[in-house]
Amino acid sequence: MATGASAPPTRLQIMVRLRRAEGQLRGVQRMLDEDSSCDDVLVQLAAVTAALDQVGLHLIGERLRGCTQADGEICADELERSVATLMRHARIGR
Repeated sequence: MATGASAPPTRLQIMVRLRRAEGQLRGVQRMLDEDSSCDDVLVQLAAVTAALDQVGLHLIGERLRGCTQADGEICADELERSVATLMRHARIGR
């Protein structure tokens, strides 16, 4: 078994994550139509939120890698704005 950091997800893997979250959200709508329990709906909403937060974190990581690899140019201001935006909207920032 290998240890260490795993490779960042590819664009295709990110799209798969977004489609999965979209499916989960449609499932939440169905659950509401079927009068599912509040707890069950909230669990699914938390799963959708976590999936979207992970996509946001990946995008920030990708931007950071791009900034540090772009001829040594650091784009700290842009990265800080991205992090602030994610933190405002992501569950991890609350």
